[in-house]
Parts: sequence; structure tokens; C-alpha cells
Amino acid sequence: MKAAASGTTFDRDSLTAAHRNLPLGTHVRVTDPKSSKSVVVRITDRGPWIRSRVIDLSLAAARSLGFNNRGVAQVRAEVL
Repeated sequence: MKAAASGTTFDRDSLTAAHRNLPLGTHVRVTDPKSSKSVVVRITDRGPWIRSRVIDLSLAAARSLGFNNRGVAQVRAEVL
């Protein structure tokens, strides 16, 4: 199992995400601008390390937005 930066074990079935600099534990609403579907995730890890990407979602979060078959998607992220 992979350890997240927060010290927890990464769980792809939890509504979590990785962000380069938001404080660990921060809640973020991630919205698909095309469908208006949104999900609230908790930042538990660091990344993504590809500069053009802003946030990495867990599999559960991606599925809730309908992204489970896409590796990259445009989203809007709002810190709560």
C-alpha cells in the first residue's frame, strides 16, 4: 500500500486528492464544467508533478465525476 503525504494509506476508494501546495486536510469542491457534476475531496497527498496539471483525484472522486475512463480532464477547483 502507498503512504500518502498526510501519513494515511492511499485509498483509491476514498474521496481524496493530491495538490502541490494546499494544506493537507483542505477540502476542495471539484466540478466538471461540462456536466456541472461536483465532488468534495480532501487533500491527503502531494502532486501532480506534471506542471500543467493542478489536482490529482482518487479513482472514487474521478468516477463520481464520470472521469473513470479518462486520465486527464478540465475541472474547476474551489477551496472550501
